[in-house]
Amino acid sequence: MGWKGIAAAVVVIAAALIVLGSASSVIVDWAWFASVGYVSVFWTIFATRAALLVAVLVASAVVLWVNGSLALRLCRPRQLRLPAAFGPGFAVPGGTSGTLATMAPPLPWRWLILAGTIVLAFLVALGESGNWELALRFIHQVPYGQSDPMFGKDIGFYLFSLPAYVAIKNWLLLLLLLSAATAGVVYLLHGEINLDSRRWRFSPGAVGHGSTLLGVFFALKAWSYALDRYLLLYNDNGVVVGAGYTDAHVGLPVLWILIVIAVAAALAAWANIWRRTYRLAIGATVLLFGGAFLLGEVAPALFERFYVKPSELQLEAPYLQRNIGFTREAYNLSKVTVKPFPAEQGLTYQSLQDNGATVDNIRLWDWQPLLDTYAQLQEIRTYYRFLDVDVDRYTIDGKYRQVTVAPRELISSLLPSNAQTWVNLHLLFTHGNGVVMSPVTEKSTEGLPDFYLKDIPPIATGGPAVTEPRIYFGQGLSGYVIVKGSTPEFDYPKGKDNVYASYDGADGIPIGGSFWRTLLAWQYDDVNILLSHYLTNSSRIVLHRDIVDRIETIAPFLRLDHDPYVVISGGKLYWMQDAYTTSDWFPYAHANGGLNYIRNSVKVVVDAYNGTVTLYVADPSDPIIATYQRIFPSLFKPFDAMPADLQRHIRYPEDLFRIQAQEYRTYHMDTPEVFYNREDLWQFPREPTGADGNNSGTRMAPYYMIMRLPGESRAEFFLMLPMSPSQRENMIAWMAARCDPPDYGKLIVYEFPKEKLVYGPFQIEARINQNTSISQQISLWNQMGSRVIRGSLLVVPIENSLLYVSPLYLRAESGQLPELKRVIAAYGDRVVMEDTLPEALAALFNQAVRAAPTAIGAPVAGPTNALARQALSHYERAIERLKAGDWAAFGAELDALRPLLQSLGSGSR
Repeated sequence: MGWKGIAAAVVVIAAALIVLGSASSVIVDWAWFASVGYVSVFWTIFATRAALLVAVLVASAVVLWVNGSLALRLCRPRQLRLPAAFGPGFAVPGGTSGTLATMAPPLPWRWLILAGTIVLAFLVALGESGNWELALRFIHQVPYGQSDPMFGKDIGFYLFSLPAYVAIKNWLLLLLLLSAATAGVVYLLHGEINLDSRRWRFSPGAVGHGSTLLGVFFALKAWSYALDRYLLLYNDNGVVVGAGYTDAHVGLPVLWILIVIAVAAALAAWANIWRRTYRLAIGATVLLFGGAFLLGEVAPALFERFYVKPSELQLEAPYLQRNIGFTREAYNLSKVTVKPFPAEQGLTYQSLQDNGATVDNIRLWDWQPLLDTYAQLQEIRTYYRFLDVDVDRYTIDGKYRQVTVAPRELISSLLPSNAQTWVNLHLLFTHGNGVVMSPVTEKSTEGLPDFYLKDIPPIATGGPAVTEPRIYFGQGLSGYVIVKGSTPEFDYPKGKDNVYASYDGADGIPIGGSFWRTLLAWQYDDVNILLSHYLTNSSRIVLHRDIVDRIETIAPFLRLDHDPYVVISGGKLYWMQDAYTTSDWFPYAHANGGLNYIRNSVKVVVDAYNGTVTLYVADPSDPIIATYQRIFPSLFKPFDAMPADLQRHIRYPEDLFRIQAQEYRTYHMDTPEVFYNREDLWQFPREPTGADGNNSGTRMAPYYMIMRLPGESRAEFFLMLPMSPSQRENMIAWMAARCDPPDYGKLIVYEFPKEKLVYGPFQIEARINQNTSISQQISLWNQMGSRVIRGSLLVVPIENSLLYVSPLYLRAESGQLPELKRVIAAYGDRVVMEDTLPEALAALFNQAVRAAPTAIGAPVAGPTNALARQALSHYERAIERLKAGDWAAFGAELDALRPLLQSLGSGSR
């Protein structure tokens, strides 16, 4: 076999491997979609991609081949001349050596052009097939129901049509560039284009062909300028987002002028097909691009500087109003309810008792210390991990309680290295087991969390029972596992032995047959799938076990929230995942992180055992999700179809709330004058970090809590965030999103009186650091081989006042078990630190205790009990300081203890 035969064989084998790899991937994807009940989604996406690929491939190949063939036809008959650059003495068969050029044998140009155009067209089509979603949204688009004020077009045009037109324009420009390159190479190799005496020379055929392509380019530029009219609505001149005064009065007329110039340039270029002179083509090019620079760049800049800037507020006011209105619409801020919050100082101990549902649910466990504590107490084995701690609410013992929940997932890669065999990784260690749950406020006497759910299998102590604790689908699961094999699966450890189980769920692709085992072995490059004797005719391979990967595979057009959370319902475990529809094509709207439109339109529920994925439409008014419902009619279910128990656990997603709060910092100013001056700009409060709380830290994050709003009759689950004025540390407002039905999704902003100082989190932290007894105690602990961890400071609205609460944790320098040791509370001018939240509140309202005989969180008899608690607290701290050898602090505690004992003594008489 000659070298040509070897090369052909290599090409055939390589092509076969590529086709086999692609085909195996498609077959496996089809089988997986069929196994989860969404095969129609697979076929819709696959068919659209295939149709785009074929259509673009054929169209691109035809255009490129026509241009290449036309160039070949316009070339004068001659043999290909190889340049003298090949060097002296170079010769080809049948030719002569020389320094100028040698004659080469004729080449199969038509076949070469055909092969080259097919390759280029395939690469172009491969890239354009990724626009399948754009094509489907364009075809099935739903009107928005609101028009833009400049062109009067429905917003749906900008969300669905305009992106498709821009994509088509870009494809045509790319195709034109490749056509010119293809023709240029043919002309160059045939000597129709050459460099002679440092001057490029073009044959008449090359000039005529180039003029044709240049005319097409000018025609595309005319269409591009027509599209640019709509793109004015996305401009940002630093004052207005969207079309401003200059865009409307200069930019838009200039674009019409450029459209006319581009059309004239196209006609001039096509006229040059017969004239065949450089001057006409160069003149048309200079006219267009020179006009674009002078009219499109220089003129608007001069108009902006000398006419608009001197009267900017007056001229830009209506455009600022558009910017404000459309941004609020894009981020769903137009329905925010604004209420006054007097921030009074009239809170009493009786007020706390009246708001027990709020006080009893103040979160004292931050996620990171709690995650470390869970890891030490409840991971049980090295291969288990708590990857996240989530905040939710359950009715426990008849009370609405805020709790933290963490699923115990099995990460097989954490097995010892010598135990990471194929059987262990893919057949034996297949699932996690159970969850832990604890109240957000309570702690044990050792400073550890109390558990509503703990251990393996889960033991419920007040919390909801879990009858199916196995977690086959979670957050940290990668790779595949095979279930229903001949070897049982590890379930959980029990003493020195292990308990085993077998998967009885419905998920997985059957792989009992040799075809599927061979195909999957090829797909995953794992011959063990084919050779293992542990597989049976009932065996199934479970793919996409990570819930984010699973959802994104089914619905790649949705943007997912960063924090899925587990829910216990009916004894089973479910993952709740918030999903968004987004766009960066909403006119006049300010961009945030690459998008300028967002809706939490979908709530996704994933069964942790069966892997069943159900997508519920939570916002049917969103035109984007309505469009996807047209595209994938079998994919979505109405929200009312979600089981009622799961509906009770939906919550307002943190990512959406953070984005909305970021925009509301500026766009709560709804009058152009105030907005222009930025005189009421807000920011997220600073939150100090570090053991001493002195570091500048980061901006405060939103947090969930149960509280009763002013004027409401019941406590609800909220996501809230305080706000501060720009460049200031005091608070100006707080924003909250309601999470409980029937008011789910409603945003409320409580604004403080601007003439009143309301302490912000950073200012409260400064006052905590300035409290000598607290700072001395923290310093003492840090010197005793412990590390102090300051928890997040929570701002807790109660009636018309604000309470500040912050936990304090201790962790041994060599340990990984944080303990909740103290609670810091602040109100008005007072700051206290006590062992528990009830004690801190009792100390904070010491004067009010006498009028309120019941302490928060525990049954008490009266003021004597509160004094006794304080006395006991001082006694315990005195003992701690005595053990540490801190005699000065020991004496201070005794001094503080004396008046309390005297009060108790006088009270007993």
